[in-house]
Amino acid sequence: MTDTSSTNIPISPRQAMIRRALRHKGLIFGTVVMAVVILIAVFAPLLTEYDPYKQNLLARMKPPVWLGGDPDHWLGTDALGRDYWARLAYGARVSLTIGIVAAVISATIGCTLGILAGYFGGRVDAVVTFLINVRLAMPVVLVALAVVALLGGSLIVVISVLGLLLWDRFAVVLRSATMQVRSLEYIAAAEVLGASLPRILVKDILPNVMNHLIVIFTLEMAHAIILEAALSFLGLGVQPPTPSWGLMISEGKEMLLFESWLITIPGVALFFLVLAINMMGDGIRDVTAPEGRN
Repeated sequence: MTDTSSTNIPISPRQAMIRRALRHKGLIFGTVVMAVVILIAVFAPLLTEYDPYKQNLLARMKPPVWLGGDPDHWLGTDALGRDYWARLAYGARVSLTIGIVAAVISATIGCTLGILAGYFGGRVDAVVTFLINVRLAMPVVLVALAVVALLGGSLIVVISVLGLLLWDRFAVVLRSATMQVRSLEYIAAAEVLGASLPRILVKDILPNVMNHLIVIFTLEMAHAIILEAALSFLGLGVQPPTPSWGLMISEGKEMLLFESWLITIPGVALFFLVLAINMMGDGIRDVTAPEGRN
């Protein structure tokens, strides 16, 4: 009788990647938490009957239900009587919007500069390297504070500022990855066959550095969310009454010693969102490039 238990059945690279993803606990945890936050943000109007902007001074400062509060406001209410769960759910929209859009802007700038520098080298690489050094010489938080203070805090201003300040990591990583891909034979073959420059950059190089792009995108998305929360906490980010997790923390800091849940609830939500995004990034790196794991 033939023993088939030790028979090696070849699997495709995609199947191997799926198997690694299903065994990666960090990636699964991050994906599940991220999916929950996205669902809460999308279906916020269905998950709460309260308007996050509506004030009710007669119902102000009600604690959460586990502290003996009103079940109708199971996460309590803030100093203006606004339902805390409603503001938390709608605040997820603000955090995700800022994180995703700012990361997209940064990725567009950084990937363009990084791929061009890695492909052409020479003077183009020197100019891009100079721009990266200039950007790294500017502290992100201080520049963001100065620009937002001059232009005024709003959702569009915060997204634009963060998007224009977080592209350096994309440029550095994509420059290095493109240099490695540039020396491969299929790039030389495409050039010999007369392929146009846009086709080589978009069709041949970009897909082969996409895993680096995805990982950096998740990291910068989390970075943008943290920076927005910091700016809102300092009063220079998203302005009231827009529901923002950073703004909720700022509004509750005066009651920290008496009603600590005002800071704890949005703080825990922000912690798990950023943790989930970072774990997704680490998981994607491990799954797509297992040879680079420590």
